[in-house]
Amino acid sequence: MSTTLANAGLMDRIYRRQRHVYDLSRKYYLLGRDRLIDGLAPPPGGRVLEIGCGTARNLIAVAHRHPAAPLFGIDLSLEMLDTARRRVDREGLGMRIRLAHADATGFDPAPLFGVPGFSRIFFSYTLSMIPEWERALAQSVVWLQPGGELHLVDFGGQERLPRWFRGGLRQWLALFHVIPRDALEGALARLPGDIDVRRFERPHLGYAQYAVCRRAAP
Repeated sequence: MSTTLANAGLMDRIYRRQRHVYDLSRKYYLLGRDRLIDGLAPPPGGRVLEIGCGTARNLIAVAHRHPAAPLFGIDLSLEMLDTARRRVDREGLGMRIRLAHADATGFDPAPLFGVPGFSRIFFSYTLSMIPEWERALAQSVVWLQPGGELHLVDFGGQERLPRWFRGGLRQWLALFHVIPRDALEGALARLPGDIDVRRFERPHLGYAQYAVCRRAAP
């Protein structure tokens, strides 16, 4: 079995039941998602892609916050995508939000959506769930248009929080196959030379990591 198929099967097993309560349970500890959404600020007509869109909670929020942007989402879990499509339809956003089943480490938006790239791409607490997360990061910027931005928020190293909290959080996250990417800042610095890390922060005493990268305009 390929790594992609194995990962897809794992995600489906994890979220087959969790997807029904995912957003309710996660809103208390996935800190920084709404800040990321507010900061996207896509240009007029600029396409926005979420990698690991899950239940489409974020994309729906983006649709309301940035009502002119065409929105796209990919996810490896068919279970999550089923929930996402139902939510998008209930919100009446089926014409604005397009979803597809794809692997973050090897997707191409042309066959998936018929578009060449995006002016904004974002990861929201998904890199910590992708085993080959550096490949996913590198693949994302392939489809970032000149002048476009990559936005990320995820678990941080919790370096300024008590050791007992840090250890307990990491053990609990591991139960869901979530691993904070302590090497994220370095991985961003190794992206292609025309990708500039505009912002890298560790808010909430290091609980989270927040970054914005920009591709140079021609």
